[in-house]
This record gives sequence, structure tokens and C-alpha cells, in this order.
Amino acid sequence: MLPGILGTKIGMTNIFDEEGRCIPVTVVQVGPVFVTQVKTTETDGYSAVQVGYGEKSDKHLSWPKFGHLKKAGLTHNVRHLKEFRVDKTEGFELGQEFGAEVLEEGIDITVTGTSKGRGFQGGVKRYHFKGQHMTHGYMTHRRPLSSGATGPQRVFKGTRKPGRMGGDTVTQKGLKIVKLDTERNLVLVDGSVPGPNGGLVVISKVVKN
Repeated sequence: MLPGILGTKIGMTNIFDEEGRCIPVTVVQVGPVFVTQVKTTETDGYSAVQVGYGEKSDKHLSWPKFGHLKKAGLTHNVRHLKEFRVDKTEGFELGQEFGAEVLEEGIDITVTGTSKGRGFQGGVKRYHFKGQHMTHGYMTHRRPLSSGATGPQRVFKGTRKPGRMGGDTVTQKGLKIVKLDTERNLVLVDGSVPGPNGGLVVISKVVKN
């Protein structure tokens, strides 16, 4: 069975448990994903399963990708390719389809997604700087002012400055699947997951030692 699956974030809602408590959850539409490549230790040096998710227009299909998907038996172009490491590749076949059945209710998971892009932002919004007063003669307000030491006459790497905010790969740990709908491939995740509605997310099962 796959150790994870790809999906699309639908949005947030809430449900009530058996004790009547309100639980905020994120709805994720997972799968279907198709096996596009099976890597083994003999041929590739490690064991992994590559899956494809989402549909994309064939006009964006390159010849190398066309041959790759044709070898897997797929008749349509996929938008995303993702590789999952596995201990054994037995039971995986090219073109095999997986859905929400690879997950279970109550298991611990980690979700990886791309955070919302905020564009170019100043230091107050980007790093929560305090800023100056708006009265009594203050003229700096939200400006970053000095960069620090003047001896080297350069800005040190990592200095917190205004710049592009968001659009980063974020992995949220400590999440749990509250409810699973295998018929509609819907997963209700306890809490929030990174990214905007409609964004790609990768759900990975937590392996406990």
C-alpha cells in the first residue's frame, strides 16, 4: 500500500464528535493517483513508487513525458508527479489506481503544501516588527531603518528585510485523519493544512517505530 497520496485542498469546515465537541477540520479531495513508474534496488539503487495526479491538457505534454506515461499505460496527461519511498515494490503495477483507501481513520499524518503567496511585504507584516508611534514627531513609522553593523559595509545574509512573502513549501506535522469518505475520496483532517483552497497537498502517513 502507498505510504501517502496527493490531493487538493477544498476548504475548512467543522464537525461534531460523539461527545458533542466541535472539531475544525480541513477537507481534502485525494486521488485518484496512477502508478507511473516502479523503481527497484536492482535497476535504480532504491525502492520507490512514482504516481501521477491531476489532469492536464495534452498540448503541454512533451515527448519524453508522453513516452513515460505511455509506458505506464495512461491515456491522458497528468499535472503532478510524486515519488514515494517504499520498502518493497511487490504488488505495484504500472497504471494501477489508488484513492482514499490507502488511508485510515484515526492515523497520524503530515501534510505538505505551498503556503499562500503574499507578494512583496514590509518588515512589519513579514516579520512582525513593532514599528514606531504615529504621533509625537515620529517620522519612521513602518520603515526598516538601519541594517545593523556599518564596519563590513554590506548587509549580512539572513538579515530580516522587506521582500517576497509566502509561496514556500510548508510541512505541517501532528495532524490526524478524523473522517474518511472512500466513495467520494474525501479526507477530513483535524486542524488546518498549508496552502490556499484548490492547492496541491501531499499527505504522508507517519510511521511509528
